[in-house]
Amino acid sequence: MKKKFSLHSLFGTTPGVGVQPKEALAYSVAGFGQNFICTIIGSYITVFMTDALLFGADGVTVGTMNGAIAVAVLMLGARVFDALNDPIMGSVVDKTRTKWGKCRPYLKWMALPIGIMTILCFLPIFSAENVYNGSQTTQAFVTIAVIYVVWSVVYTIADVPYWGLSTCLTNDTVVRGNILTVARMFCTVGAGIVTVFIPMITGAVTEKFKYADTVADKALIAQHKAEAIANMVANQGISKDDAIQTFVGTVKQGMEIANADTLKWVYFISAVVLVVLAIPMFFYGFKNTQERFTSDENPPSFGHNLKLLFKNKELLLIVLSGVLGGARMVYSYTGGLYFAKYILQNEGLYGIITLLVVPGGLVASILVPWMSKKFTKKWSYIAVHLFGGIVMAIMYFVGYDAPWKLIICAIGLVLLGIPQGVNNIMTYAMIGDTVDYLEWKTGERGEGICFAMQTLINKIGMAVGAFIGVLSMSIAGINARTYEVANPEALWDVLILSGVISMFACAVPMFFYTVTEKRQREMVAEIAARTAKK
Repeated sequence: MKKKFSLHSLFGTTPGVGVQPKEALAYSVAGFGQNFICTIIGSYITVFMTDALLFGADGVTVGTMNGAIAVAVLMLGARVFDALNDPIMGSVVDKTRTKWGKCRPYLKWMALPIGIMTILCFLPIFSAENVYNGSQTTQAFVTIAVIYVVWSVVYTIADVPYWGLSTCLTNDTVVRGNILTVARMFCTVGAGIVTVFIPMITGAVTEKFKYADTVADKALIAQHKAEAIANMVANQGISKDDAIQTFVGTVKQGMEIANADTLKWVYFISAVVLVVLAIPMFFYGFKNTQERFTSDENPPSFGHNLKLLFKNKELLLIVLSGVLGGARMVYSYTGGLYFAKYILQNEGLYGIITLLVVPGGLVASILVPWMSKKFTKKWSYIAVHLFGGIVMAIMYFVGYDAPWKLIICAIGLVLLGIPQGVNNIMTYAMIGDTVDYLEWKTGERGEGICFAMQTLINKIGMAVGAFIGVLSMSIAGINARTYEVANPEALWDVLILSGVISMFACAVPMFFYTVTEKRQREMVAEIAARTAKK
């Protein structure tokens, strides 16, 4: 007889015992909303600065630094600063004691603050023209930089306990892995909605302003007006042709500024809508989950937690792998949007780029439980990243400058969804296993400090992605005001080669990782036996 599907079979849970499917789904919904907020910032705050405020236009400088480079440095510096705050927040989580537990309450407390700060990041109070001509350049840059750094701190306070909550729901590595698999799928869908629809919206709303050739054609339609101007200024010694060109140039510049200012408002309204949708999901996750595995002992100090961190060598290997892999998905961040917008001249294609990764990611999500059981998480993780490096190397040598090449690269993106999907799920599951390893080794779990390392990895990836993306914009000679590109091949080279190197590099530390599924079960059994003797 065919076994009937149920949510209990999906998560591996037992009716009435321990964590229940309702909690797993509530946890996933909270992640869905969180990724609305994470993605609008992670993918578009740099574009807001370079394209909507024109820091990426030729001639714009912040102090003595090129505007685009200044944005790249800001993104890298703020994210690294933010990542370094994660261990501190992890320690705060481990010290938290409330009637709701130590992780859950942050879903309730931080929903509104993170929503408000997200909206503030896209405040449309500065004029693109004033940034471009220098009258508001420094003021706009400093204001957004301060807001963005504050946002990053507030986001850390919400993000670290969210991922730490998974170890408080259950200590069963299989169930926890299943919960994280579903949660990451929800997170991926949430991020996908933002990455697909925002470029489609911005592209549609600003289409009438964009791309130099189209703008020039539209301006030349008004040539009879320019001729009238030429006749008026002829007495001042200006030729008819010069007057026409002056008129065309004036129209083009006006449309370029209008494009930037329209884009600015589209991002702001999008941020407001996404925040309004996301906040209730945080509260839903808080209300419908329960912490079961939380220590009641005296909370440890930050210094003690740092010592615990360095005793968890298995976790440190995962962290090193994550840092080395920071550029493996740079094509899915800002750089991918610049490629679609300036090289392919259709920013809506950025949504296609991100969607192409989804099928492979879904396949990976389905296969992760089987792969973990058949090959262990360690060897599955290593294999898929080596595979990803080979795929990206092929994409690099194939190139993009012909339709058949784009088809091959599209197939490559589908295949790259596999390492992306496996990484998104297995890393969280492996960190959960290292929490058990730490408890087995020291008697202390340290969920907060351990899962702070996962958020650190994520933020390093976002920092590297934003930095390389904006840096590639500068290297390619992209002018965000006129849409001109001096060296399009450079953008491709930077985005793909950095991914190749990162895919191969992140696999190396995991050869030394030793917590297998069998060993994790043995450690949990030993911990239970110790507890029973007390």
